[in-house]
Amino acid sequence: MDKRDEQALTAVKLYFDKGLSQAEVARELGVSRPTASKLINYGKQRGYVTIEIHDPREERSELVDRLRSRYGLLDARIAHAPRATTNDVLRGMGATAAGMLSELVSDGMSVGISWGDTMYALAQQLEEQPVRNVRIVQLKGGHSHSGRSTHDLETMRLFAAAFRATTLPLPLPIIFDDVTTKQIVEKDRHISSVLEAGRRCDIAVFTVGDASRESLPLNLGYLNSEELDRLSRVAVGDACSRFYTHTGEVAAPDIDARTVGISLADLKACPTRVVVAGGANKVDALRVGLDHGFATHLVTDQRTAEHLV
Repeated sequence: MDKRDEQALTAVKLYFDKGLSQAEVARELGVSRPTASKLINYGKQRGYVTIEIHDPREERSELVDRLRSRYGLLDARIAHAPRATTNDVLRGMGATAAGMLSELVSDGMSVGISWGDTMYALAQQLEEQPVRNVRIVQLKGGHSHSGRSTHDLETMRLFAAAFRATTLPLPLPIIFDDVTTKQIVEKDRHISSVLEAGRRCDIAVFTVGDASRESLPLNLGYLNSEELDRLSRVAVGDACSRFYTHTGEVAAPDIDARTVGISLADLKACPTRVVVAGGANKVDALRVGLDHGFATHLVTDQRTAEHLV
């Protein structure tokens, strides 16, 4: 530890513990105000101080009560992002969902996870938990045929690190070109064991996507133009890359038959189902999913929650 570290420790203690302003910290240390600011930021980067914000609105509010009642949820939490930017909303939902999972996951549990931008934001907010013998199971294939990243492997790695868990990855594309190939691959002993573990997980943590041509599942190179057009017409969204209609039914049975991973029926059979999703483009998909029992627990953002009720 060098002199800068020593100064940074003093600076963060004066600023966060004693409540001094940056100008007052600068006077205490005999440095300029910009230098004091840099020392405080350096101390945060070095991990000498961590900040936790406890927002009671996440768990206790009229809006939360209405969500729980409207959709028969066991729990619902709302992230209140300081700004309505996509990154801020994702980060807020990730932090809120991480807090929920820290309460739900216990020793010996099997936790199934999907992937995507929302799931990656959640994984990045997870903190190490004092649990044992947890297993993380990938609920659907994750390889992309395009330049878009699914963050599947990194998401699983972060989950495993937080829960000190073993992992069961599913190293396959999410949608095969034909049913026969998929059926042959699924007969492999290892692949079949991972798929079965996904169906039997204690907790499923997933997001829902919309069915627009811009959504991630429709931009991974699995589908041809006709299939993309068809899904954008008949589907309202997807859960674990299983596309569904406004009535909650499978949107395209032929595509669904080529899809690798947990089915909508399997998902609904999971005891605890945590959906993390938000944004104006996902309101319809999320509402339909909640109406049809896809989730027992919900984490979303404030604006989406208002639309949902």
